[in-house]
Amino acid sequence: MKKLLLFILPILLICTGCTFAQNNNLQGGLMDKKILIAYFSWGGNTKYIAEKIHNITGGDMFRIETAVPYPKDYNEAAYGVAKKQHEEGTKPELKDNGDVLNYDIIFVGTPAWWYDMAPAVKTFLSENNFEGKTIVPFITHGGGGKYTIAEDMGKLAKDSKVLQPLVVYNKGDSNTNNQIKDWLNKLKF
Repeated sequence: MKKLLLFILPILLICTGCTFAQNNNLQGGLMDKKILIAYFSWGGNTKYIAEKIHNITGGDMFRIETAVPYPKDYNEAAYGVAKKQHEEGTKPELKDNGDVLNYDIIFVGTPAWWYDMAPAVKTFLSENNFEGKTIVPFITHGGGGKYTIAEDMGKLAKDSKVLQPLVVYNKGDSNTNNQIKDWLNKLKF
């Protein structure tokens, strides 16, 4: 038994050290940065991912909300209002457009709707000044993927630096925390 413990204990210590080094690497790049996690979430998936990112990075949270809420019925919201806004290119009025002025890094979360980011996120990006800011997109989807959402965010958030997006199917799975940590560690802050 003692031999088994002598064999397992060093392995556990090495694994713990690797995890500590990985988290230190992530925190080192973000430690002196002011972080905002802004997200729009109709069904809760994007909010769920935003909270997971927040648990790892800290910072402030801001929920992007439309002045006139989307219908609670999915078909009416997605195939009615959101589709019409997408086709017309309209940007809905927000309850509060937030203020990104005091932040260095802004995580921006959106569901993929009609091959695009949610119209409310377009409003948020269009009506704030992102000059010199770093935008970190995260996208939830029901099967379509990321499309050109990250590139489109860069066009709306003029003079910002847009990093690689995190793309998650629905709310993710049991590996989502690790996926988020790996994604954050690969980003160059």
